[in-house]
Amino acid sequence: MNCYCGTNKTYQECCEVFHRNNGKTDTAEQLMRSRYSAFVLANGDYLMTTHHKSTRPKKEKKAIVKWAKSVQWIKLEVLDTSKGSKDDIEGTVTFKAYFFENGNVDVIHEKSAFVKENEQWFYLGLSR
Repeated sequence: MNCYCGTNKTYQECCEVFHRNNGKTDTAEQLMRSRYSAFVLANGDYLMTTHHKSTRPKKEKKAIVKWAKSVQWIKLEVLDTSKGSKDDIEGTVTFKAYFFENGNVDVIHEKSAFVKENEQWFYLGLSR
């Protein structure tokens, strides 16, 4: 079975590596994909660890995990990546995350901003 994030790798070869190493990814897109897989698995610790400290919603962790468990995740579609490579310190990833909620298909369409500090990528929030 392919990884939840939509690559042709297995979860063990893909996002699980990042889930075990606290989000030490090479690119912003890898971090975004691993965060999607963390939503699928309702891995709140990973979502908090990889969320930049300046925007981290610590008080919302339980609610985020509860919601992530309450929906059925369908697929992730990466639409665009700007910067965010191994040599960059910032980048954006535009994506659609599809899920079932209350009998309906819904989608999160977001352009996410990422920042790299001390050789580690973090999710910053919505890109402005």
